[in-house]
Amino acid sequence: MRSLSRLLLLVSLAGLLTACSGAALLNAVTSRSGFETMRDLRYGPGERGTFDLYVPAGAGPSTPIVVFIYGGSWDSGSKSLYPFVGQSLASAGYIVAIPDYRVYPAVRFPGFVEDGAEAVAAVERLARQGGAGIAAGRHPVFLMGHSAGAQIAALLAYDERYLRAAGAPERTVAGFIGLSGPYDFLPLKEERYKRIFPPALREDSQPVRFVGAGDPPTFLAHGGRDTTVDPENMRSLAGRLRAADVPVSENLYPDLDHIGTVSSFATALPLGNRQLRADVLAFLRDRSR
Repeated sequence: MRSLSRLLLLVSLAGLLTACSGAALLNAVTSRSGFETMRDLRYGPGERGTFDLYVPAGAGPSTPIVVFIYGGSWDSGSKSLYPFVGQSLASAGYIVAIPDYRVYPAVRFPGFVEDGAEAVAAVERLARQGGAGIAAGRHPVFLMGHSAGAQIAALLAYDERYLRAAGAPERTVAGFIGLSGPYDFLPLKEERYKRIFPPALREDSQPVRFVGAGDPPTFLAHGGRDTTVDPENMRSLAGRLRAADVPVSENLYPDLDHIGTVSSFATALPLGNRQLRADVLAFLRDRSR
């Protein structure tokens, strides 16, 4: 009976991960040991202009940094839902920054991408100058995003205008990790997305348009059971990257749905697919050398 109850809890939690209650339960059982958490560090004005920072014990002047940008259809989401991602990567020895950003209707495209760029630039300054528990040094900076956050992170990785405008140095990004991201999603069909992406700017919202030689190495993951974002988005981006001779790892996990690619990072409960987390950590390790 105890095993059955635990199974039902896990099934319910997996289904509720996008809701505050499910994420709160997952975060409540996530370990807080082995790293320091600094919340609401300022990168920009307003309620959503902050990021949380997870710094593992023993981090030094060359410890890699992962900036994780969450999803939420560009109109919702909060960094408060993702301590389990911070813990997952910090427990493996990586510094993790998770920013909030403005969402629709407060902004339309490219406002949320510009916020992401400002957050990355702020983290990069900490990496160079030190502060908030980060030792000054040469920290490789990786971008990682899930769903809409993967689209934002991909634009920051491939369209250099955003990070340049935010004051980040050239070639800030050591690598990009995209989980269940929309990278090639025109034409738009839903009215809310048509409002979020103004007609004159829609072409510029597609990460596939900006792929070129010299772009950062890329790890792409998508669930085979994803009915929210078509896996063809991953295939399209991977094809563009290969054509530009950019190192890319294209990974389809047949058992995962849209949420499964991010819930796979939970270490407190057996959610998603553990191999995905292992594959991402291997990518980070290989590209940090």
